[in-house]
Amino acid sequence: MLLASVLLTWSAGELLLRTGLAPVPLLLVVTAAVVAPLPWRRTHPLAACLVAFGCLVAVDALRLLTDESGTLLNSVAGTLLITHALFRWGAGREVVAGAVVITTWLPITTVADPTGWADTVGTYAFFLVAASVGVALRHHAAIRGRDVERARAREREQLARDLHDVVAHHVSGIAIQAQAGRAVALRRPDRAAEALETIEDAATRTLAELRSIVGVLRTGPQETDRLPQPTVADVHRLATDDRDRPVVTVSLTGDLADLPPVVGAAVFRLAQESVTNARRHARQATRVDVRVEGRPDAVRLTVDDDGSTGGGRPGAGYGLIGMQERTTLLGGAFRAGPRADHGWRVEATVPRTRETR
Repeated sequence: MLLASVLLTWSAGELLLRTGLAPVPLLLVVTAAVVAPLPWRRTHPLAACLVAFGCLVAVDALRLLTDESGTLLNSVAGTLLITHALFRWGAGREVVAGAVVITTWLPITTVADPTGWADTVGTYAFFLVAASVGVALRHHAAIRGRDVERARAREREQLARDLHDVVAHHVSGIAIQAQAGRAVALRRPDRAAEALETIEDAATRTLAELRSIVGVLRTGPQETDRLPQPTVADVHRLATDDRDRPVVTVSLTGDLADLPPVVGAAVFRLAQESVTNARRHARQATRVDVRVEGRPDAVRLTVDDDGSTGGGRPGAGYGLIGMQERTTLLGGAFRAGPRADHGWRVEATVPRTRETR
């Protein structure tokens, strides 16, 4: 709406102040053809291009046939926005079709409004720049989208590895208890009953972890890391002393016992990535505070630093995308951004009972 208002004001000003213009009805048609498609140039770029440049071709052809001597409004430059939109958001065939219409209009309008060679070259150059900027932004957006998907895939793969190791641990315990129960079933029925209770408990926990796997599509290598998985208690390992800068402090409060292994591993990795980001990007930071709070229904992680928020602190870096993906997969909430006073804050809430998304 803002662009349309600007172009309408521009056109009205030219109608009032300029002389030697084409007949007013033609100018009104041209203005409407340029302004009307602007609101949907992104969602329907080819249609916007056909409406705008199709009307311009018809108007200029009519001027040539009737030998009208007036010129068009300079606000016709608004078609540069439609050209940019075509090359930025149009599909392959749409770009080709739109380019044919544009290149059909350009020579016609240069004949209808004869100008010097410098103005003609400038007109072509402006449209070429608009198209080039659209192509460049389209390419950048495609690369960005691929990088975002890679970051999400890496986080999903790591989460799948964590879940795989947790489930494998429980199933191994079930197998061992089943073998022991069968071995003593005849001689010690009471011991066999204890083994069955242990199997039941392990199976229940395993089913809970398996529910977390639903929706996690693993696309990477099938090898898994057999190292022990980190827990919330391991967050203390991130703390540093006064000799390192920034100093990292860790505070664990609330009920953090009996967390599902996948939740403990997620909280640790979220804290680890947040501290790593602070060390890399928090300029002039002297302190990073990591706080983990165990609540009845969730675990809340807050990481604050006192670094500068200007420059080099992207709001949607790939590390943050991976952290958000991990939190979302566990049914939690994630937010990262500058604090109201100074520095940067990362907040993540992971429920104790998860529902994979």
